[in-house]
Amino acid sequence: MTERRAKAVTRDKNGCAIGPSNVGWTGSELVLELNEIANPVPRRIAGRIRLIPELITNKHFELDAGRRHAWWPIAPRARVEVELDRPSLSWNGSGYLDMNAGDEPLEEGFSKWDWSRADLKSGAAVLYDATRRDGTSRTLSLKFDKTGAVEEFDAPLRARLGATPTWRIERHTHAECGQAAIEKTLEDTPFYARSLLRTKLLGEVTTAMHESLSLCRFETRWVKALLPFRMPRVFW
Repeated sequence: MTERRAKAVTRDKNGCAIGPSNVGWTGSELVLELNEIANPVPRRIAGRIRLIPELITNKHFELDAGRRHAWWPIAPRARVEVELDRPSLSWNGSGYLDMNAGDEPLEEGFSKWDWSRADLKSGAAVLYDATRRDGTSRTLSLKFDKTGAVEEFDAPLRARLGATPTWRIERHTHAECGQAAIEKTLEDTPFYARSLLRTKLLGEVTTAMHESLSLCRFETRWVKALLPFRMPRVFW
């Protein structure tokens, strides 16, 4: 997406428009109409992304003792359909929808976190492992059934996944018997990594989407100076 001034943003209870792109809830699915220019090599990206929840939960989780940060796993399991006109591409697969909200920037509350989500035969599992600025941590191990009901389970053994190849972001997760391995690194940036894992949770061997975020790295001046090269900015 492109960063724009406030006057380019409109929203109501069912959706939000940012410049020529918009996202809206139809009552059964989330639809994103995308019309953007890629960065750093300019090229148009236009099309539609549909997210169809397979289960929805209304439970929120506080991430810090001061209740300044909250996380909502809206649809821990969903179907995603992508139809792009420019470039001409289409695919579909398993996905999810969540959101973070807070009363202060993330880097003021946390130094890092690791997060992952995996499909299970009976629903989905999410692991959230956040380290706060005061050195304490918040670990969530959640199982969602097909109705959206959620229950916590004991976090399995911590497993080190190794740093990313280029920017050396450390990655960790939890897995039964410590059995987890990187299948593919999808995104390797100075402060953020997204990867596919092969892991074992709740007795099932499954593939998980995993992210690692270094907020200590993010708040450095040299990283913030790089952000406009990753996400374009329009000042009108």
